[in-house]
Amino acid sequence: MDISLEVNGRTERLSVDPGVTLLDALRERLSVTGPKKGCDRGQCGACTVHVGGRPVLACLTLAATVTREVTTVEGLSAEGEELHPVQQAFVDQDALQCGFCTSGQIMSAVAAVRKDVPDVREFMSGNICRCAAYPNIVAAIEQASEQAGRSDASL
Repeated sequence: MDISLEVNGRTERLSVDPGVTLLDALRERLSVTGPKKGCDRGQCGACTVHVGGRPVLACLTLAATVTREVTTVEGLSAEGEELHPVQQAFVDQDALQCGFCTSGQIMSAVAAVRKDVPDVREFMSGNICRCAAYPNIVAAIEQASEQAGRSDASL
């Protein structure tokens, strides 16, 4: 079937089988490699992207069902050469080790900051970090939340 996806501000037209996941369409057809294929069962969060501004697990989402804009870690807006505030907080707090889960962690973290969630650990519980960088990830989200609260800039 022919589909059209808006990915990181660009419209992409693809011909895919109806059962192709958004993750496979992004990685294999569009060469968008930020979302990772971890468990392929929706249990690890490494494939998290935003669809219409909301975090979704791309490995469980059929590409043909996506009608809103898809944003991956590559598409996060930044100021010139500066990183997105959540990305910068991850660097500042050393919230990554091997990096495999980082793009999914960042995409979930952006949603947590936007929603100003009261319990960061609970919100992020669907994102697994094999290196156990959880305290630093939480610190990064708290840093980004504090910065968002001090500025008028939207994440």
